[in-house]
Amino acid sequence: MPMVEQHVRAFGVGYEGRDLGEFIELLQHEGVALLVDVRLNAISRKRGFSKTALAKALAEAGIVYEHMRELGNPKWNRAGFGGTPAELGVARGAYSAQLLGPDAQECLGRIAEAGRQRMVAVMCFEIDQRRCHRDLVLSAVSERSSYPISA
Repeated sequence: MPMVEQHVRAFGVGYEGRDLGEFIELLQHEGVALLVDVRLNAISRKRGFSKTALAKALAEAGIVYEHMRELGNPKWNRAGFGGTPAELGVARGAYSAQLLGPDAQECLGRIAEAGRQRMVAVMCFEIDQRRCHRDLVLSAVSERSSYPISA
């Protein structure tokens, strides 16, 4: 029996400039069932976006929270994502290399599998996905499916 590739339902979202209520409303509007936090350290100065508080608020909204620290962008590589086009290219290359590691690969597989079952949001702080490492996470997840996923 031939294997049928299932569409992976996932998209990226940043919380920059949003309050917690607005953020959760956006997730609910998109039908998100699982939020994957790809920050290296799931802490925030922004009220409600640190790991414990965010997980609690999402649970109350019926959304599962999972922190995948293995997909976090190292502090030394973050400035490049906000830099010149050349610096951005270097930062994206460094992060792409990190995604080849076994722990990252395992996490990417888990996101892809979850996205075949339900809508997944991949979250970090940066509002502009092109300037965030989650863009590369989503591209890597998309490569595990025959269908592109939304940005």
